Amino acid sequence: MSVSTHMIDFKKELNQAQYEVVTKADGPSLVLAGAGSGKTRTLVYRVAYLLEQGVAPERILLLTFTNKAAHEMLSRVGELVGKMGKKTKPRTLNREEVQGEAGAHSATGAGVWGGTFHHVANRLLRKLGSAIGLKSNFTILDREDSKDMLKRIIKEVGGPEAAKGGRRMPQPGIFLEVIGYAANAQLKIDEAMELKYPEGMQLFPLFEKVAARYAEKKQMTHSLDFDDLLTAWLRLLKVPRVREKLQGFWEYILVDEYQDTNVVQDEIVRTLAAKHKNLLVVGDDAQSIYSFRAANIENILQFPKQFPNAKVFKLEENYRSSPEILSVANEVIAHNEAQFKKTLFTGQEPFIKPELMVAQDPAEEAEQVAERIMALEDEGVLLDRIAVLFRAAHQSQALELELNKRNIPYEMRGGLRFFERAHIKDALAYTRLIANLNDESAWYRVLATYEGIGDVTAQKIIMAAGELADWIQLPELSVSLSQAASKGWSDFVTTIGAAHGQLKAGPGAIIRAIMPYYRRYAELQYQDFKDRMDDIEQLALFADRYETLEEFIADTSLQEAYAVRGGHEEGHEPSVVLSTIHQAKGLEWNTVFIISLTNSSLPHPRAAAEEGGLEEERRLFYVAITRAQRRLYLVYPLSSSRFTMSLHQPSQFLREIANGLITGKLDTDGDEGYIDVDPVTGDITSNGVDDDGERSFLPSIDDL
Repeated sequence: MSVSTHMIDFKKELNQAQYEVVTKADGPSLVLAGAGSGKTRTLVYRVAYLLEQGVAPERILLLTFTNKAAHEMLSRVGELVGKMGKKTKPRTLNREEVQGEAGAHSATGAGVWGGTFHHVANRLLRKLGSAIGLKSNFTILDREDSKDMLKRIIKEVGGPEAAKGGRRMPQPGIFLEVIGYAANAQLKIDEAMELKYPEGMQLFPLFEKVAARYAEKKQMTHSLDFDDLLTAWLRLLKVPRVREKLQGFWEYILVDEYQDTNVVQDEIVRTLAAKHKNLLVVGDDAQSIYSFRAANIENILQFPKQFPNAKVFKLEENYRSSPEILSVANEVIAHNEAQFKKTLFTGQEPFIKPELMVAQDPAEEAEQVAERIMALEDEGVLLDRIAVLFRAAHQSQALELELNKRNIPYEMRGGLRFFERAHIKDALAYTRLIANLNDESAWYRVLATYEGIGDVTAQKIIMAAGELADWIQLPELSVSLSQAASKGWSDFVTTIGAAHGQLKAGPGAIIRAIMPYYRRYAELQYQDFKDRMDDIEQLALFADRYETLEEFIADTSLQEAYAVRGGHEEGHEPSVVLSTIHQAKGLEWNTVFIISLTNSSLPHPRAAAEEGGLEEERRLFYVAITRAQRRLYLVYPLSSSRFTMSLHQPSQFLREIANGLITGKLDTDGDEGYIDVDPVTGDITSNGVDDDGERSFLPSIDDL
């Protein structure tokens, strides 16, 4: 059929690169879709083109990573097919055999099989799972179901102490994280622990027993968790008759966001495509940022080697960002070695260069960002078209305070506000308890973090403590406790005593005094305990601003009032978006601020120390840059606090941007030096060394 007789004028609807993909991507094909290059449009038109060429819709499988993406693509396919006036052929296979949940909307998706990996796996396993011993009525465990099952198993296999709640065990969520990562990365439990929970390696025998018992329990109860859906699908494909059936059924397979696939998904896709070999994978290696979820960038990088005759297409025309923003993005990502080289370009008119903003500390950084946001709003930029992005959640803290102070509404994307986070509330409870011995809610919150102390024991302790006149009498507390609770109480007395001893040093010192114990608690409670400890250190830096504990508690208590105020609730008036970069992937805003761009934040020191970690951190920066449409601000503070002034260097990624691409100037005079100013005594210490090798203060205090 000639182009002129098409109901859809593909040549007119697509740019040349997109048109090449849509019309020529038979056989194994890799589409390298740069940020904002219209990959969704290309996939949708590719499906429409196949339908127009007479391919039966049920012979097409479209795999995505989110339900939203699946529904959007299938809906758009349906609209295009409607315009074509095309009628789909009768199905040759029962719908329930090979249908993903999103594909159940056949009227919208024109009968194309599509959905997330997990949804398609669910449908296949319910129909064909008997081949690997699965019953069709198996239960899918959500995360909370899995944690509940693991909690019971830990008590069962962890020995008498675990059963009685006497010895602190890692929380079920940590076991689930390790077991899930092992499944998705196809690793043994000890290998997964080395990567996800190295602090707990001494507990490897316990983790191995729990993982084995968890697998047995799921088999006994005919249950699968989300990770099992993928591994069971792969096992299903190992059965020759099932493999041959599925390989013969889908003639064309299209996969979105291929850079985010793990090794299980990659093997599933390659196995399904082995017969017809019409495998089209779309992705961007420059946006591969989820290795912590077991995403494997090698899947996309090695695709041409896996399929030596593969066609490689590049979508480099960007429809989102100004040419000035793209110049910075291209400059940054060019420093990565493990990548497919591509250069984003746009037909948009020139606008303004991205701007570098330098602040003395996070508080001043927040002030500058807030002032610029207000100026942009005055210029007509809607607040919900402005985003502030950061590497780690705790980096939003100073900005949240500043936005609250200025009554600028904001929305925290994909997470809780700083002062709403559990570990921050725990740390604040200590300060409240020291300030007010009768603060019952603080008592309960703090005691809950100690071994062997539940609500009943806590109540006994609180009643006895109510008779005390002062904290000094605490060791004399007379209450009958179990052996486990006695150990917890002893740890509490030690910790609260150390914290109370810092009362004159200020609230920051009090918070730092509880951190050694709280770290031990957090290691067993949270998978991301290191990030949470970073949050608490940020809280301590914030607390250093206050001379008295009472002032600090008053200000932090007010933050909860801000959180429920009408203008700050999601769904009300337009609000500035605050988000980690990971949460922002796939989104875009008119104006983007990227804050805390120091060498201790981005690249993150832990990630940069891992193999391939520095390049992934650079990709993370690239993702942040390419969220911006018109304005981009790159912001970094010179020190972590104006009271404990550890001087920062700007991120090495900023140094990699060529002169002339941004406005503003890097301050590089600190050269890894630092100054510490004691907020109480005013004493100054430094690691600075002058030209003669003698110790000196860099820079002078007058310069600060």
